Amino acid sequence: MGKKRVMVPVQEVDMSAVKYQQEDFQAPHLTGFVFKLFVWIIETPLIGPLIVSFVKKQNKFDELLQNTDIPEAPMFRPEFPPQEPEPGVVMLDEEGKPEERVELALKSLPQYDPASCWNGDSSSSFRYWKIRDYAYAYRSGRATPTTVAGHIISVIKEFSSKKPAQPLLISFDAEEVRKQAAASTRRFEEGSPLSILDGIFVAIKDDIDCYPHPSKGATTWMHEVRSVRKDAVCVSRLRSCGVIFVGKANMHELGMGTTGNNPNYGTTRNPHAPERYTGGSSSGPAAIVASGICSAALGTDGGGSVRIPSSLCGVVGLKTTYGRTDMGGSLGRSGTVEIIGPIASTVEDVMLVYSAILGSSLADRISLKPGPPCVPNISCDNSNTLGPMRLGKYTDWFNDVYSTDIFEKCDDALNLLSKTHGCEMVEIVVPELEEMRNAHLVSIGSEAQCSLNPDCEDGKGSRLTYDTRTSMALFRSFSAANYVAAQCLRRRIMYYHMEIFKKVDVIVTPTTGMTALPKERRTLTSPTGRPLRCGPSRGILVF
Repeated sequence: MGKKRVMVPVQEVDMSAVKYQQEDFQAPHLTGFVFKLFVWIIETPLIGPLIVSFVKKQNKFDELLQNTDIPEAPMFRPEFPPQEPEPGVVMLDEEGKPEERVELALKSLPQYDPASCWNGDSSSSFRYWKIRDYAYAYRSGRATPTTVAGHIISVIKEFSSKKPAQPLLISFDAEEVRKQAAASTRRFEEGSPLSILDGIFVAIKDDIDCYPHPSKGATTWMHEVRSVRKDAVCVSRLRSCGVIFVGKANMHELGMGTTGNNPNYGTTRNPHAPERYTGGSSSGPAAIVASGICSAALGTDGGGSVRIPSSLCGVVGLKTTYGRTDMGGSLGRSGTVEIIGPIASTVEDVMLVYSAILGSSLADRISLKPGPPCVPNISCDNSNTLGPMRLGKYTDWFNDVYSTDIFEKCDDALNLLSKTHGCEMVEIVVPELEEMRNAHLVSIGSEAQCSLNPDCEDGKGSRLTYDTRTSMALFRSFSAANYVAAQCLRRRIMYYHMEIFKKVDVIVTPTTGMTALPKERRTLTSPTGRPLRCGPSRGILVF
């Protein structure tokens, strides 16, 4: 039996005494046949639980949860504390029409300059076409959704036939894409596009329903036990704006990984460096945007699955506030950490897509009571939006990365915000980071286990990939007491963050402690010799 650990009430914690502790996760590194043998052993009754228990003990799991007296009451779902209205924002009606919200968000952007895209120089290097670039091309007659669809279809087929394969999509139907594009083209010919998003090509992660495609969650069997009869709520909102869906994007199986590795359908490669991973689990959505094929994509994020691949692929990903987007029609609809979020090449495109998909479910509006949603007003009339912003930086955490290049580049970004826009840097402390990581693991793991257990008991578990089965073995070891303790820690962590946000507007940090991993790399250690992991994402405002 371990020694009992007693935490002082959160209001009595001496913040000046908080010391940063580097994460030091201890676990065997296994590959090939040895890894398969290990999975078989940990799934074996009696022996398996003993091995998992040993690994948890090595990482002080029991000390942090099971043997700790936590005085706070559990918080089983995130809560929306009362907040004052923010300055410099445009309020959006979550019960209104998606196209009307998009129009309001559009008006909050700087005026569009066609010369920034249409300068007549066809020899210029690769560039991302933003949503407003496509909108201008369609309205000026320079292009049609049908012609763009033809190019996209040929590129997707080319990616699928590459050696080695670079599978961006798990489900793709060229005729369905052409059909949607033809309908959009007709609307432009008739002078009645549905919104600025009409004719914009978007990919949907494979754990979000997009009819008529199946939702497999990148497994080989999910579509056998769960059929898709209609769009997910977020997808339906985009469709009402005229969005064209190219198909279901690749992902790490069931979202249980941060590399994007997928033996079932092939692993999506990083468009900037094909020998490297994209990050995950929303690997396909991030890669298809980073490739310039789609202007935007939808991913899901419970612990970095939008933010990590977006960062490693050099695009923009947003994890929205929990409950801000309706999870109806997604595989992760019953959890308390996962959201559906947009990925795009620019912040303005993320704002436009977010404005379309936002809107809490009726149940969340009743139970969570979220405040009205908004987007920042960054129009020319409000050019100093960033001026009064206070940026909170926990320097020890910020600098705890694999390479000094990472925090130096991120520091450059902060200096730009400070010198050019007048943002104020504020040093902060975020206590109990190790407890936060463990509470998150227990929460998301227990929820995944609860969701998948009926299918695993029905024999589908053996058809999962080996890394997913390893995660499931760990999740099965979590007890009800562990889960309740994790929710008590959630309340403590929420208190700390609310206190921090009395002093700052955002918390800034690198998204990950490393750049995109080479696919052949077996392990990665920091200059101090510590093993490093890619995830979960730790940022609030991340670079």
